[in-house]
Amino acid sequence: MKRTLVFMLAIAGLIAGIVAAYVYGRQKAPQPPVFSPAANPYARGVYAQGIIESDQQTGSNINIYPNVAGAVTAVSAREGAAVKAGDVLLTIDDSVQRATAAQFAAQAEAAAAMLDELKSQPRKESLDVASAQVAAAAASLKMAEDQFDKQQRAFAIDSKAVSKDTLDNAANTLKVARANLDVVMRQYNLTRAGAWIYDIRSQQKQVDTLRRAAASADALLAQYTIRAPADGVVLSVNAAQGSYVSALGVYQPYSNGQTPVLVIGSPAGQLAVRCYVDEILIDRLPNPHALRARMFVRGTHIEAPLEFVRIQPYVSPKVELSNQRTERVDVRVLPVIFRVVLPKGARLYPGQLVDVYIAAG
Repeated sequence: MKRTLVFMLAIAGLIAGIVAAYVYGRQKAPQPPVFSPAANPYARGVYAQGIIESDQQTGSNINIYPNVAGAVTAVSAREGAAVKAGDVLLTIDDSVQRATAAQFAAQAEAAAAMLDELKSQPRKESLDVASAQVAAAAASLKMAEDQFDKQQRAFAIDSKAVSKDTLDNAANTLKVARANLDVVMRQYNLTRAGAWIYDIRSQQKQVDTLRRAAASADALLAQYTIRAPADGVVLSVNAAQGSYVSALGVYQPYSNGQTPVLVIGSPAGQLAVRCYVDEILIDRLPNPHALRARMFVRGTHIEAPLEFVRIQPYVSPKVELSNQRTERVDVRVLPVIFRVVLPKGARLYPGQLVDVYIAAG
């Protein structure tokens, strides 16, 4: 009985081994590739890395950095939304600058009021007071003259009737009265002449200076409201309400770097490809007007022909695609811009990387 059981177990193990060998020995058909790798479509093609961006007549996408620093109080821009030149995109806390602008405006108004006061002189009330002072001084002079004449006639009739001291006092009083009338007349003429021309000029300069300071404060205040510099589409909004922005942009905790506050692309929806040709391949490019190229979108089956737009004739360090200043800068590239001819149903977005082949001469 025991032998039979051992024999049956041996037979079962043999059968299990044969089945396992058959199952695990079969070759599975390979999975089809997710996408076809880019292949050079030309007999002599120059390879270049490219990046999709909105089609601009000149330059590239508009990266917006504020001219002032502060906390964001409101974000009006929405990614993907069309904007017109002058539309408000974002506002920064401007409470301090707004108070400063109001202070300069008030100072300019006060200086202008002072200038108007100088130009409106002489004031009628001041002129009336000066005229009354002249009349009073003239009356005092008349009284002093009469008193002196009386004293002098009495002295002439009888020298003992009026003392010499009294006569001298009357004469001095007359001189003082005449001097007072002269002073009052001069003051009257000064009041009637109005403000001195040099005082008016000085005050005018003060007004101009303060008005320029107020205009400068208003101009700086306007910088706290970021507006669209041109018609376009908002591609990226990297700041949120309450975040801190500066002239360097906004800090991104994921990349540990500074990025633009906003990025705006062209309004037409047409896409372009900016590709970078290595400097050692530049001499293989044909006549720019005869450039033919084709792009392959990484990770997809999308490929499309490209229309040549322009060459930026400045060979720059190869840092544009990574934006890393630690990248080797002894490798330089020539930017070449093409316009994308998208196949029907294909969808691309600015910022995607593509492989580009340019037909070489």
